[in-house]
Amino acid sequence: MNISTLKSKPHYPILDGLRGVAALMVVAFHIFEAHATSHLDQIINHGYLAVDFFFLLSGFVIGYAYDDRWETMSIGNFFKRRLIRLQPMVIMGMIIGALLFYFQDSVLWPTIHDVPVWKMLLVMFIGFTLIPVPPSLDIRGWTELHPLNGPGWSLFYEYIANILYALFVRKFSKTALSILVFLAGCALIHLAVTSPNGDIIGGWSLEPTQIHIGFARMMYPFFAGLLLFRMGKLIHVKNAFFWCSLLVIITLAMPRIGGSEHLWLNGIYDSAVVILFFPLIIFLAASGAITSKFSSRICKFFGDISYPIYITHYPIIYIYTGWVADHKIPFSEAFPVSILVLVSCVALAYICLKLYDIPVRQWINKKTA
Repeated sequence: MNISTLKSKPHYPILDGLRGVAALMVVAFHIFEAHATSHLDQIINHGYLAVDFFFLLSGFVIGYAYDDRWETMSIGNFFKRRLIRLQPMVIMGMIIGALLFYFQDSVLWPTIHDVPVWKMLLVMFIGFTLIPVPPSLDIRGWTELHPLNGPGWSLFYEYIANILYALFVRKFSKTALSILVFLAGCALIHLAVTSPNGDIIGGWSLEPTQIHIGFARMMYPFFAGLLLFRMGKLIHVKNAFFWCSLLVIITLAMPRIGGSEHLWLNGIYDSAVVILFFPLIIFLAASGAITSKFSSRICKFFGDISYPIYITHYPIIYIYTGWVADHKIPFSEAFPVSILVLVSCVALAYICLKLYDIPVRQWINKKTA
């Protein structure tokens, strides 16, 4: 069967909008991270949980989009659709990372100027595939899976989740899926509470501890999102986009819980947010409806830029973080530049969306028609 015969279903507009809200919070989190001495004193302290929110959203949307199509859709067609949706911006994110790499020279990465162009380009081409680079190609020194564009690590686990869904989990009954989600939730709680840092931050390195974090952060939210969709029984919620956006902002901006003396308390908070609060937010958002043209436009715009801004913003953040570190600039002085960085990230995402992502996906769909 041709993949073009599988028409896209209508989106949940509020979920699209929330994805954009969370993506903007990620950018703000990374801006503030440049000024923090540790995760204990960082503003927008729990912005890292946006990744887990994205995983939960993905699981819900994958269930909605594909659960009822497997009688007429092959596994190969599913993978083609997911690649067409995600891979063009993965490639663009790596290209932007390569273009800006030599502008990121800093005390944080003092050997960037010594990296030969051929090696940087090799890392870029490997990044196009999302295959993690080996330690010998760690051209930044932060042990990232993708040194040119750090957030690529979460797309790596997103693909793994999609593979597990297509090959196995799509066939699970609600009971089997519930057991999987329960076990994954237990693993996530154990990770959060026993973490030496009192959080679930991590997943971007190719070493056992970080791989463990990556899988724990992906398994529960993705398949909990799938289970949430299969549970159904939505209710009508008024002003859902406003209230759900506020809840997302509050949960991600919450100050550190427990301080340095009781790190495990913050682990409890991380667990509660991912296991309880995020599913509740998505349930409420999926139950809501857009009642005005303005809200509809906001949700569409936020949804459109959410993925592009997430996958393209970090090369700009590298430059900002290096600048702050080199000159030891407090946020009060860097505020105008931080606003410029935020606006630049949004503008870059929008340009990539309109001039690259949409046309490329349309071209690929046409070629595969």
